[in-house]
Amino acid sequence: MAIYIIEHLEPRAYKWCLMEYGNISRIVGKENLWFTNIKRKNKNLEKIGRVFRDSVEKMNLKNACVLDPEAEQILNPKEAKQFDYFIFGGILGDNPPRKRTTPELTSKIKDAEVRNIGKEQFSTDNAVFVTSEIAKGISFDKMKFIDTLTIKINDIESVDLPYRYPLINGKPQISEALISFLKRKKGF
Repeated sequence: MAIYIIEHLEPRAYKWCLMEYGNISRIVGKENLWFTNIKRKNKNLEKIGRVFRDSVEKMNLKNACVLDPEAEQILNPKEAKQFDYFIFGGILGDNPPRKRTTPELTSKIKDAEVRNIGKEQFSTDNAVFVTSEIAKGISFDKMKFIDTLTIKINDIESVDLPYRYPLINGKPQISEALISFLKRKKGF
């Protein structure tokens, strides 16, 4: 199995990031997950994957693929099986997207191939999920998605998450920890 690398690009590891990263570890397994660009020791990340202080750009990886929504070509199952590393930007999404992956990640890794998994914005854990499904042989065009997920907070409040979520047996792939966090959060 390939190694899934999250190049952490936020100023710190926010709770939201940690929930997504924990979900990634459940999706691909601790042994297949690396976190790079982690400037401070983080025991939470060490429990769910391998942690590196340096940026992935200094690792000189061979057979690597950066997942970037701005890439021209979509990842397909045949080529996905040939990659040893899949690299993702650990970026909290904005609405509308600021398209940070290209300047903050893709432009700095010169020897990697660059592919997309559609042009819509995924959470980091769902980008990894979709990529891992493609690596298992499922074509992107065979997957089903929902754009914008509404989480009911209580009888009168809800929050819309304006990202793309893969559907598994008709239900969106989302971390239960994230749903609980949103329901407990005070104000948006």
